[in-house]
Amino acid sequence: MNLKLSLIALLLATAGVAAEAQEKVLNLYSARHYQTDEKLYDNFTKQTGIKINRIEGKEEELMERIRNEGANSPADVFITVDAARLATADALGLFAPVKSKVLESRIPAHLRTDTWFSFSTRARVIIYNRSALKAEDVASYESLADPKLKGKLCSRSGAHPYNLSLVSSLIAHDGEAKTEEWARGVVANFARAPKGGDTDQIKSVAAGECGVAVSNIYYLARMIRSDKLDERRMMERVGIVWPNQAGRGTHINISGGGLVKTSKNPEAAVKFLEYLASDEAQRYFADGNNEWPVVAGLATNNPALEAMGKFKADNLPIGALAKNIVAAQKLLDRAGYR
Repeated sequence: MNLKLSLIALLLATAGVAAEAQEKVLNLYSARHYQTDEKLYDNFTKQTGIKINRIEGKEEELMERIRNEGANSPADVFITVDAARLATADALGLFAPVKSKVLESRIPAHLRTDTWFSFSTRARVIIYNRSALKAEDVASYESLADPKLKGKLCSRSGAHPYNLSLVSSLIAHDGEAKTEEWARGVVANFARAPKGGDTDQIKSVAAGECGVAVSNIYYLARMIRSDKLDERRMMERVGIVWPNQAGRGTHINISGGGLVKTSKNPEAAVKFLEYLASDEAQRYFADGNNEWPVVAGLATNNPALEAMGKFKADNLPIGALAKNIVAAQKLLDRAGYR
């Protein structure tokens, strides 16, 4: 009898281990905090049977967590926003190289590296108060340092990754010395000390506290599509400029991710990264969170983005921004842009 009970117990234990082994799980560390992403994860699970365990947090916290966990980290994929943050993760050695014909064929070469990939793009545009300025007054990023804008410019912190990436692109195009001169001119034009996020800059421009500022496009699209009447009316007072259309084009930043070096489920992780480049996922990025797909020629349905019109984008390789992040922070500090 005891022998029978032992055999039954052994069979049950074996069955449990087998069931656990059959359950496909992907551990996703995500610094994207958008409710629209829920559909992405649900549909991936429906299509593949791979369950997503998601851990959300701020970029720095998640990167530090992966580092501290070391070889024991359960993380399979890390995704976040902004090339500067992805470059930091890469510099910390968190990503493993990925070879995927799907990713290479669907994501343009300038929007990927060997270790991380862009899955959506966002433009950093100039906004201005229609009563105070004209579009031609602020036609380029370089124009923000023009003395005629003295006392008119509002900004978020120069240390924020969005601004670091923009300044990194300026270094790539204009050189470090000229960019530092530009930064000093921008500081001289401040209407107030840098503070708040992009939405705060938009509202300050609409209220006339500032004449000009810089914002990621999806913050503007949110306000254009807002269910709050006062926010929609604010946007009637704000003009939008696609900078540098006469030259290199408007600075583009991205949302992206990569395979964590210590992943225990690399096949599932790559499958998830490939899913993010699928037509379905790409449309969620555009229609759900007011971003553009990275896949060329994909039709989307976002009236707010469409209303802003087409523009010429800067095709600077996204990986090139990583080379200038440290230099960008140092020159901004020297210029007093904090």
